[in-house]
Amino acid sequence: MAAPFGDRIRELRKKKGMTLDQLATATDSSKSYIWELENKDPPRPSAEKIAKIAAALDVTGDYLMGVDDGNLQAAEDKAFFRKYSQMSPEARARLRRLAKALDEDD
Repeated sequence: MAAPFGDRIRELRKKKGMTLDQLATATDSSKSYIWELENKDPPRPSAEKIAKIAAALDVTGDYLMGVDDGNLQAAEDKAFFRKYSQMSPEARARLRRLAKALDEDD
């Protein structure tokens, strides 16, 4: 059974070592709003807030909402690729070189 939306936010926030205040600041929200999302049933966030929270927690909105298969690693990979796609060509080239170097160490 997939974790409820609020549980996923709380779990990811704590995993990243973020406080309610820090997540609120990162998502242009108030501390009390983030607390409500974590603790109210059912939460009623807007699509914009879901996207901001997902970006701050380095996952997808689908993962937060329990729409996908619940695989955290896949959600983190999708979020990483989304950030990668928005990087400058130079930054993407540096990251590819770094990945290649890391792969050669294995």
